Amino acid sequence: MLSGDIVKKRVLVVGSNGTLGQRTVEFYLKLKNYELLCCSVENESVIDGVEYFSRDITDKEAVKKTVFDFCPDSIINAAAFTNVDLSETERELAWKINVKGVEYLSDAARIIDAHLVHISTDYIFDGKNGPYSETAKPNPLGYYSRTKLASENALKISGINFTILRTNVLYGTAKNSRTDFVKWVVNKLRNKEQIKIVIDQINNPTFIDDLVQAISKVIEFRKFGIYNIGGPEFLSRYDFTLRIADFFNLDKSLIIPIKTEELNQAARRPLKSGLLTIKAQSEFGFKPHTIEETLLLMKSELAL
Repeated sequence: MLSGDIVKKRVLVVGSNGTLGQRTVEFYLKLKNYELLCCSVENESVIDGVEYFSRDITDKEAVKKTVFDFCPDSIINAAAFTNVDLSETERELAWKINVKGVEYLSDAARIIDAHLVHISTDYIFDGKNGPYSETAKPNPLGYYSRTKLASENALKISGINFTILRTNVLYGTAKNSRTDFVKWVVNKLRNKEQIKIVIDQINNPTFIDDLVQAISKVIEFRKFGIYNIGGPEFLSRYDFTLRIADFFNLDKSLIIPIKTEELNQAARRPLKSGLLTIKAQSEFGFKPHTIEETLLLMKSELAL
């Protein structure tokens, strides 16, 4: 190596075609001292100009080959089965992706001493006594929640350097992603459609770029363990929707308040939830945007 050469850190992004994966890749592409490898289950990458492999996280040998061939310093697991209601019936698939996939990644990470960053959720709690700290006792209500808690437990006994980032009500979008909550609300109200929004689910909605910021910080400063990541404001999903409507000057009378039980969803949701982020703020300078700041960013980027 020549004097003055930059030693690049290698980062593997698993689930790079998802919204979080895309935003994470876009962040690291701007940095000169990182070398990226992306993989998702799809045949092709939705982001141009990246090194990409099609990989199924539930295929143990494929996971091992990807990790061993690239030998990353850090692995970011942005892959997950996130359909909360469908998890109640597609239990085997949800477990394979959310639990076995994490076990396969951690097994490979142990061999090469890689740092594994994994995304979890406030759904591991029952929503009776939120907001929650990192040391609160989990009590999952549904099968999705159980898989996410199981993935955390798998990491705790894995013997590797891991970071679990718990988040909640993730919003924000990427160029090639499905419609997020904010864009859905804006589109519906602009089309003069009524929308029913729950008044009894309390969270601190998390802007996706704030989560990317947290991922980058724990990798940069090698922070291990569990950290909560969320927005600075705790409010109901209904009040969040009103804030969106106010910002975009949309008709709030189209927003119909309802209770969660009226939706008759397959999986139960934690109601009084949300995540306290004091630990992340103090240990690696996590600083989330306000709701209005995030909506301004989304408006300018998406021409909403």
